[in-house]
Amino acid sequence: MGQHSLPGATGRRAFMAAAGAGAITTIAGCTGGDNGDDGTVRMMTATDTSTAYAANEGLAAVVNEYGDDDEIFVEPLPGPGTEGNIGALNSEDTEMAYIQNWSIELINEGEEPFDQIEFEPAQVFHFYQLPWFFVTPHDDIEMLSDLEEDHQMSPTPEGSGTRPALELALSFAVDDFDDTSYDYGEQGPAMDEGRLDVGVGTLMNFDIDPGWQQEMMSTVDTYVIDIDDDIVEEWEDAPGLEVESFPGEDLEYATGAPDEAYTPVFEYNFIARQDFDYDTVYSFLEGLHQNREELESYHELLGAMEDEQFFIDLLWEHTPLHAAAYDYWEDQGLDIDAYERADEP
Repeated sequence: MGQHSLPGATGRRAFMAAAGAGAITTIAGCTGGDNGDDGTVRMMTATDTSTAYAANEGLAAVVNEYGDDDEIFVEPLPGPGTEGNIGALNSEDTEMAYIQNWSIELINEGEEPFDQIEFEPAQVFHFYQLPWFFVTPHDDIEMLSDLEEDHQMSPTPEGSGTRPALELALSFAVDDFDDTSYDYGEQGPAMDEGRLDVGVGTLMNFDIDPGWQQEMMSTVDTYVIDIDDDIVEEWEDAPGLEVESFPGEDLEYATGAPDEAYTPVFEYNFIARQDFDYDTVYSFLEGLHQNREELESYHELLGAMEDEQFFIDLLWEHTPLHAAAYDYWEDQGLDIDAYERADEP
């Protein structure tokens, strides 16, 4: 734990560089994998206790059990977070990994240490969308401007790709804060024991409370912090931050929430190396897409994928689609004209 000094919006490049600092040891070098030409697709998300990992197990199960290509085998992998996921792609220790819009912009801008990446990222499909809001056990912290320098805050765990973006969001309310880090499931006990004043919550796809959040909000008083109008405006003007809102009443487990909850929002998509085997990517997507009606039975978060448009609607504008992904979605009659097709592997 230490005192954390935050710059304003003009310091965004410093934030972006800091976002990748933890990945330095995993970006450099390449162990040399098979690049998927044996039909194996390792998919890396987050820790093995996360909703992301549980949903990823569902993706793998559907392709493995219902896909027509017996040579394709999908293996879900836990991941240390966005930074480590990018490092694993670079070293070919995974074939696909999920990251979010803040980090892909970091890569596209060539910010350190991601200027050491030895591959071109290519999108495959959209996974989910997460709004991240701030929560507190204290009923006297009503507005973000109520935060003080001695408050202990964990804007997602250390190593999370969203943490620098949420630090930026906090910087419009407080110049310094008592920096700490808790995994999502650790926030409730930390709040209950007085070790954490401000944590985070989310509503996956603006619809689903993750299990760790339900437990936190059911065991400790949890108030969703309201955002001052002027701070919302500053968020909206800050490069790299996407801002949306949703009715506070949608958070049924929260002790208290504003009528309208404003939040930075992030799109999480699966990416692969541009040189990942074409036929493997195409067969993988075929097995996933053609059996999408089975997904919700494995995890409720995957129910949104029954609408095939979900796979492409929130892809990022400035990152090309893997050649096989572009061709597959085009073959299904989906409109992907707004996206670039990556070079052939």
